[in-house]
Amino acid sequence: MSRQTVPVNGRAADASKVRVAGFSLLIAVALTMTACTPGPASSAVQPTATPPPSASPEPTSTVDPAVAATTSVVESTLKTLVAGNSKPDRETLRAALVSAGIPTANVEVSVSRTPTGLDVDAMEAAALTGESCVMGQIRDGGVVVTVLPVLATGKCFVGDSR
Repeated sequence: MSRQTVPVNGRAADASKVRVAGFSLLIAVALTMTACTPGPASSAVQPTATPPPSASPEPTSTVDPAVAATTSVVESTLKTLVAGNSKPDRETLRAALVSAGIPTANVEVSVSRTPTGLDVDAMEAAALTGESCVMGQIRDGGVVVTVLPVLATGKCFVGDSR
């Protein structure tokens, strides 16, 4: 039994595949049209007014007061430090956090110079508080602070930090 071919876009194609593809397209178009066609008035769904979402959704969890306090201290300390020096070195950053009241043992600071002696693009500091790490980053004179969970090692950083 020979296969029947039909021309499609200037090429010969298997007629059975063209029919299947055409039939699939026909079904897709029919389903789309059915979904867009309104039914009888009695079964039409009437739109209901819904209030707009609130501008500030309710928080789903409570913040540990110690973490909130440490976050505030880290953010204000880093912003004050950056106001005087947009690229502080490692020891200056550590000293600022310790003088702001964060215990020395809870402070971790990233390197301020690359192994080749260049300034790093961003400095990061962490303050361990309970089961959280308050992470602060200084980049291009700006400060970003976030809270992350403590690593399995009990530290905030992986790698070189003192």
